[in-house]
Amino acid sequence: MNRFKFFVMPMLAGFLLWTICAPAATAGIREKMLLMTIQLPPEFDIALYADNVPGARSMALSPSGVLFVGTRQAGKVYAVLDKDNDGKVDQVLTIAEGLNAPNGVALWEGDLYVAEIGRILRFRGIESHLEKPAPPEVVTDQYPGDPRHGAKFIRFGPDGRLYVPVGAPCNVCLSDNPVFATITRINRDGGGLEIFAHGVRNTVGFDWHPATGVLWFTDNGRDWLGDNQPPDELNRADLKGLHFGFPYCHGGTIADPEFGGSRACTQFAPPVAALGPHAAALGMRFYTGRMFPEPYQGQIFIAEHGSWNREEKIGYRVMLVTLNGDQVASYTPFAQGWLRGNSAWGRPVDVQTLADGSLLVSDDHSGVIYRITYQAP
Repeated sequence: MNRFKFFVMPMLAGFLLWTICAPAATAGIREKMLLMTIQLPPEFDIALYADNVPGARSMALSPSGVLFVGTRQAGKVYAVLDKDNDGKVDQVLTIAEGLNAPNGVALWEGDLYVAEIGRILRFRGIESHLEKPAPPEVVTDQYPGDPRHGAKFIRFGPDGRLYVPVGAPCNVCLSDNPVFATITRINRDGGGLEIFAHGVRNTVGFDWHPATGVLWFTDNGRDWLGDNQPPDELNRADLKGLHFGFPYCHGGTIADPEFGGSRACTQFAPPVAALGPHAAALGMRFYTGRMFPEPYQGQIFIAEHGSWNREEKIGYRVMLVTLNGDQVASYTPFAQGWLRGNSAWGRPVDVQTLADGSLLVSDDHSGVIYRITYQAP
């Protein structure tokens, strides 16, 4: 099916201008036609999983298959249900609204944790109350309320603690508050806050290696050093207490013009891979499914949201990082086509593997979730 897309792409070129500007009433047709322009490896296919999830960002999947989705500007949290397991969502429920950028969602033994900018909420036994959830508990409200880089991606680690990043409240600065530009972790009751990693400007995606249990995370580089530097980063935190360079060093080798004179890049943990400059690498997951062929097993998918201030836009794609042990062997496009010329019709945010091994991709620009599948020839 995917090979067909390469043949029809030239015929769709004239259609693209209309699809970007068409009225809202044609949105469903527009999305389906545009999906035909997404380029994937042979035998892979992409389809709409859910087409009515406005602002869809971070995702968390329950053992029973309910997908919880956070947002940023929409202020809502959704429960997305595929009741008959046919690869197409039957129902989208709004389980919370009016929240302060509830980007992050995570699950622990039936409880849903939601990260706003300054606090963490908990919805007890959420799947028993999807139609009418009880008001959430405040787990902690001790996080800073600064909106810049304040949207949080959260996940529970192998240690059972909740990992919560705190982005820098600026493009580049050295704050008096040591919690900024870090990854923290807390107990499930909100206590025991500690800094796990320092010098992390703004991570909006992380995961633990399925074999080693080591934390890997994306990090967005600073702005206004030119179109081509610094790169975004993929990092590995082998132990607690490492410093990853911000604000002194960017991309492992670039000294900051203001802060770089006080500490050398050699003093910090280097990135395991330099990603696209200003590509806005967000959600990442190790692929642990079985649908995709063996070369994809245990590899990393990264959603690149796309550049906002680069003269020639990049990103707006899903990248594949292949590993050789704990080293990066390659960094190549897996799904691309949301960027047409210098105009984008979609912005990937997060990735999530379903139980059947297919890969979900959220898109806050179009308010949809895509499902990528593989069928052996």
